[in-house]
Amino acid sequence: MPRLENCAWSCSCTARGRHKAQLGGTAAGLAAKVGEMLSSSVSGPSLTLVGHGARSPGTSRAGSTATATSSSSTLNWSQHLVQRVVVLFVVGAFMALVLNLLQIQRNVTLFPDEVISTLFSSAWWVPPCCGTAAAVVGLLYPCIDSHLGEPHKFKREWASVMRCIAVFVGINHASAKLDFANNVQLSLTLAALSLGLWWTFDRSRSGLGLGITIAFVATLITQFLVYNGVYQYTSPDFLYIRSWLPCIFFSGGVTVGNIGRQLAMGIPEKPHND
Repeated sequence: MPRLENCAWSCSCTARGRHKAQLGGTAAGLAAKVGEMLSSSVSGPSLTLVGHGARSPGTSRAGSTATATSSSSTLNWSQHLVQRVVVLFVVGAFMALVLNLLQIQRNVTLFPDEVISTLFSSAWWVPPCCGTAAAVVGLLYPCIDSHLGEPHKFKREWASVMRCIAVFVGINHASAKLDFANNVQLSLTLAALSLGLWWTFDRSRSGLGLGITIAFVATLITQFLVYNGVYQYTSPDFLYIRSWLPCIFFSGGVTVGNIGRQLAMGIPEKPHND
């Protein structure tokens, strides 16, 4: 009997020990899982905050650099545009003074007596109007080329531009100096010379289209001015003006367009705001 009691007591103790060991292992496992969950929940936000803190200086620096670059590009583009406008205006005003003086000396155009006593015996409004028109035309040519996706690359050097100017002055000089039996012959000759100028120094569809448009608009404006008595032409044969005048406007548009295209070479790209 003592042996049976001792065996029963020892078995019960062993079972109790195993049960306690299982409970202790389960509690330890639960404690470990809870600790992992707590550590992950604490470390997650901290890492997120650290990550945001590490990225924010770089992002701000990149944003400030992009803003500075965009501002610098805008400033360079604006400065280049102003320089082109000034050059085109001066060229247009000077050529208007010289060529208009030639027409007045040959009695092709007549201004009122009170107007002729001004600078270079020309009306005061002729240089600024022609200068403004030259600036608009000179900016329009490269703009149209860019819009059509057809950059003009034919004879793109200043030597070609200077030869084009010389030919244009020669055409204008011929309109005042050459004597033909009638104005129709002179008009056909100047038309052939003007087309030859376009073919020699331009050869672009945009240049031809803009030249014709400029000639048409300028002719209408001139008809309106002569009709209102601002000035007049001697021996008019095309309503109130000479029939060869559109040829002068066409060749002048091509010439100023070549100057504008040459000035636009190397222009910084216009910045785009995203």
